[in-house]
Amino acid sequence: MSAFKRKRGGQNHVDKKAKKGKFVPDNDDTLNGDEQEKTTEVTIPPPVSMGKWTNKERVLIFSSRGINFRTRHLMQDLRTMMPHSKADTKMDRKDKLFVINEVCEIKNCNKCLFFEAKKKQDLYMWISNSPHGPSAKFQVQNIHTLAELKMTGNCLKGSRPLLSFDPKFDKDPHFSLLKELFIQTFSTPHYHPKSQPFVDHVFTFSIADNRIWFRNYQIIEEDASLVEIGPRFVLHLIKIFQGSFGGPTLYENPGFKSPNMHRREMRLAAAARVREKQIVKDLHKMKRTEAKEDLVTDITADVFVTPAEEKPVLIETEAPEPKIAKKKKYKAFKRQRMARSRCSSSSAP
Repeated sequence: MSAFKRKRGGQNHVDKKAKKGKFVPDNDDTLNGDEQEKTTEVTIPPPVSMGKWTNKERVLIFSSRGINFRTRHLMQDLRTMMPHSKADTKMDRKDKLFVINEVCEIKNCNKCLFFEAKKKQDLYMWISNSPHGPSAKFQVQNIHTLAELKMTGNCLKGSRPLLSFDPKFDKDPHFSLLKELFIQTFSTPHYHPKSQPFVDHVFTFSIADNRIWFRNYQIIEEDASLVEIGPRFVLHLIKIFQGSFGGPTLYENPGFKSPNMHRREMRLAAAARVREKQIVKDLHKMKRTEAKEDLVTDITADVFVTPAEEKPVLIETEAPEPKIAKKKKYKAFKRQRMARSRCSSSSAP
């Protein structure tokens, strides 16, 4: 640390004025002595930065209530990788997003990374240039934190990163705007008090499947190869707004589907597969019943059956005689017959 202080002190001790130096050219006999002295004087400009912290970019990283442990660890990893970041308490869900501009003003920050959680399973990330904009909203997918990855790489805490971008960022205007936002947000300012004067890791932003893939690699000094450290996540662009956390829409992703719509399509597809299986079962059942009926009914059973003789059809030309209604005989019940038989037996001598 003392060496680092001496280095910083040596850079600050540099003279701010431009210096004049002499350059010895090849011997040219055609020029006189005075002209040769004039041509050999070269003005050396002063250094640009002079070892001062001129880029005062500060990033506020915080979230809304309802985030899970994975999002909390991701925010902590981003804060450790970005020494120019600041933290704040979680924001209530009922508050409007415009309140974040006031929070950034209180924290003296001009960039913001806000993580918004919905339904305890969907995560959205806002990246904004406060307070005038622009801002972009992403859906965060495939999150893997530093502790979860357990990569072999390691880098110095507070070191300045290199930013690597896919060539596709320069083809479309909305990707060019996002590239400038990422440069201003994720790049550590030079000579920041909390940063170290070393560059030993790379932030890569690549485009694949219409999504932005973030990776963090360490630069190995031996053979200049890269080893992934983490964290890693995927950003799916939703909208780009002109203002900070709102305003007119500059770009809207036509290929984005909300997580609710995606889950609904997954449920409908699962229901369609179940219905298809049920229809196949019903068809197999009908085929089995038809096969059983074919086995029960013998087709050759009526081969030797002779048809009956055809009888002539009788046509009656006269009306039939009316039927005479017969009078019904009175038939006493059993009790009455028994009573009569008793009376007849008692009257006999």
